[in-house]
Formats: sequence, structure tokens, C-alpha cells
Amino acid sequence: MPLYKTQTLKIYNSLSGEKEIFTPINEGNVGMYVCGPTVYSNVHLGNVRTFMSFDVIFRYLKHLDYKVRYVRNITDVGHIVDDVDEGEDKIAKKARLDQVEPMEIVQRYTVDFHNVLKLYNLLPPSIEPTATGHIIEQIAIIKKIIDNGIGYIANGSVYFDVVKFNEINNYGQLSGRNIDDMLANTRELDGQSDKRNPQDFALWKKAEPQHIMRWPSPWSDGFPGWHLECTAMSTKYLGNHFDIHGGGMDLKFPHHECEIAQNEACTGQTPVNYWMHANMLTLNGKKMSKSTGNNILPMEIITGENTILSKAFSPSVTRFFMLQAHYRSNLDFTNDAILAAEKGYFRLMEAIDGLKDINASATSTLSISNWAAACYEAMNDDFNSPILIAQLFEGVRFINLLKDNKETLTQTDLELFSSLIKGFVFDVLGLEDEKAVGNNNEKLEGVVNMLIEMRNQARANKDFALSDQIRDQLMAIGIQLKDGKEGTSFTV
Repeated sequence: MPLYKTQTLKIYNSLSGEKEIFTPINEGNVGMYVCGPTVYSNVHLGNVRTFMSFDVIFRYLKHLDYKVRYVRNITDVGHIVDDVDEGEDKIAKKARLDQVEPMEIVQRYTVDFHNVLKLYNLLPPSIEPTATGHIIEQIAIIKKIIDNGIGYIANGSVYFDVVKFNEINNYGQLSGRNIDDMLANTRELDGQSDKRNPQDFALWKKAEPQHIMRWPSPWSDGFPGWHLECTAMSTKYLGNHFDIHGGGMDLKFPHHECEIAQNEACTGQTPVNYWMHANMLTLNGKKMSKSTGNNILPMEIITGENTILSKAFSPSVTRFFMLQAHYRSNLDFTNDAILAAEKGYFRLMEAIDGLKDINASATSTLSISNWAAACYEAMNDDFNSPILIAQLFEGVRFINLLKDNKETLTQTDLELFSSLIKGFVFDVLGLEDEKAVGNNNEKLEGVVNMLIEMRNQARANKDFALSDQIRDQLMAIGIQLKDGKEGTSFTV
């Protein structure tokens, strides 16, 4: 019998503002879409936290024996600036500054995104579609919205008529905003003259002559609206009505609100049953910002090359730190907090490693079933990872009692307990025992040094393609090469 039949999972639904019992549309199957990155710069730590939160959700659903189709997109048309319809394409702007093709920027930062998430042990999604790969689907949706009287054409661009939509449906249902209040509080901006109302948003934008990224459409050579991309990709792979849609709290309005409106205007039905939003990450009590210097990149935590932290911290320690807060809670990243998390992480790993030295007994004096039930209760309560971690440390206490022969377990109960605690730590939370991973360090060092020598030879022969290939493929498995005056070193 699948595990989900014995568990009652509750999810906080941003649409209702309440925890609701999770009932998938098709029993045993879950469709989940999460908004991915716009790949015009290195993935930042706040992004990592959001994707890590949904990684744990993905892992737990799989742990419950659901068959999960997890779709997370790559936005490779970065035409938005501050989430409005006007302005220079973010990807094209970066390409212009670096004097390369836009798709070189896309490739560079998509690789960075994948490398960082792999280092932090995030599972890949089932499908990772790109916005540029779904232009045809986006044009088809726009046609339907126009045919249904909610979209209108203006000077080669197409806009979504929010006021007309609101006459039939409720625009603002996710964010709790009132359309009349929004219209009253929105001043007319330059560049919005083509819109009937300031709140209308672009479905298709006509490209200016200097705009690099453009595609033909029935209305103009142009590019799709940001909100439309996710509507097209989510519904293509999950259907017009699916189970879970997730993303950062900052996407609730306008992005997710517009997704709901587009889908309802196109299909006449609400797209998603459960909307989930991960909260923000701050650094030393302040918003992360490159301009103020209050910023740290995920790789800088691992290498220790930053001015924020006292030392380098491993990916698993960082992951453990982040999961000590509930995904809907604000989390403040500080040196003291991650130092404390490191101690807790090593304590947990040491206890699990000590399980192999415990001998079984003829009788059990500990109730493993009650402890397991408490672990499941934590995760069933809207994926409450901090409460699960508290229960895991109760498991650590059990292990210490067993080691000191103050409590006993039968062979069957010992095997069950070992399987459960390892399942929650490694499979559900996605932590890795870095001590165990490090047992092969000597062999690893020899292999990497051999590859470094091959790379040095390639560079000497001016075979830069091979040199870059060695560096990039090592990075893809979590090994970063660092070139310095004294030669090349590496970090794992």
C-alpha cells in the first residue's frame, strides 16, 4: 500500500489563506510547477532557498509514494525590468554589456544555476522547459484570450484587459487586492498610452528596432509577456488544471495573479488547486543587495571567499541551516546562525554514523512507532522541516541512550529506526554525510590533479576548448578549479 494512503498531508494554500488537506486531482499523481530563474546573472542565495524549499516538498511527496511530475522553467527571455512591461530586456542588456550573443548569457547562467543547485543536492525537476522553446504555445494562448474578448491589440502589442476580466472573474483573488483600489492608486505612466487601463499587462510586446530577441507573430515581430510564459509552460506539461504551483513570495503579485487571470480567460477554469509561496531570506537583518555590499553568493559560502562569514561552510551545512526555518518564515542568514547550524549538523551526522556500532537486544524499551509518527506529523503539517529536525534530534537522544546501554531495541526495531532516521535525513531533507563523502578524498585528489595536469597541457597547446571543457565538467560535479600565481587548486 502506498504511504500516502496512511498519511494526511496538509498544505497552506495562499489562495484560501488556510491549511488544507491535500487531495490530488488524480489519485497517486501530483503535478507541481515552480517558477524558475531568469538567467541573466548568477543565482543568488534567496533563489537557492526558494528552490531548496520546493526540493524538500518534491522529496517528501515522492517519499509518500506519489508519482510526481515536477516542472520548473528557465526564463530565457528576460525582457522585464522591475516587473513592468517597459524597459530593456535583462538578458539582452547583459549581452550588450559583455558584447556577446544573448543566448551566450542564457547558457552561462543556466550552467551556473544547475551547478549551484547540484552542489546543494537539489534533485533535478522532471521537466525543465525554456520560455523561448514555447513561443508557439504562447501565441496560441494569446489568440484564445483575444477571441474571448479579454485581450486587445494596440500598435502591434497585445494587452490583457484587467477591467473586462474582472467583470466576469475576480482579479486579485490570490493577492487579496481590489481592482478599483489598484486603479485609483495607479498614476498614468509614460509608455502606457497603448493600454486601456494602467493595470493591464502585456501578453505580447512589439519589439523596437534595437531589440535583439524577437519572434514573428500575427501582431508584430516581438516577444511574449513574462506572465504568459509560465502559463504556457505549466499548462502544456501539467494540463489546464493541476495540483500545485509554487514560487517565491515576491511572485504572488503581479506574476501569479496574472497567471490565474490568463488561464481563466483562456480556458474558463482556475488553473491550480494549491498555491504555495516560500518566504524571503535576509542577510544580517537586512535585505540582500549587491549595491550595498550586503550580499553573498552560494559559491562564496562554500569557498569562504567573502567578507560576511568567518570561514567556509559546506553545502550540507548551509542546507541544514536553511531547513531549520519553515519555508513560509523569514530567515536571517548570519555568521553566528550558520556556525550554530554547523554544530547541529555534525552532531546529527555523528549520531547516524554511530548506529552501526549499536547492538540489538531481545527486547525494545523505546517506542519507535511514536517517534516515527511525530516525524510524519511534522512533515504532514505543511512540510514543517524545523519541527522534523527537532524530532530528529530526539532520535539522536535515542541513539546516545542506546550507545550507553540505557535503552534497548530489538534487531527489527533497530533496523526500522535506522531506516526511518536515514530516510528523513538523507532522502526527505536531502542532507549528505560529508564525512562519508570525504572518505574518498585521497583518490579524488589524485584524479583531479591528473585532470588539472591535462588542462595545463591543453592550455600550453592553446587547446582552449579542451581546457574549458575540463573546467566546466569538473564544476558540473561540484569541483571548482581556482587558477593562481602558484598554479591551479581545487575546492569541493
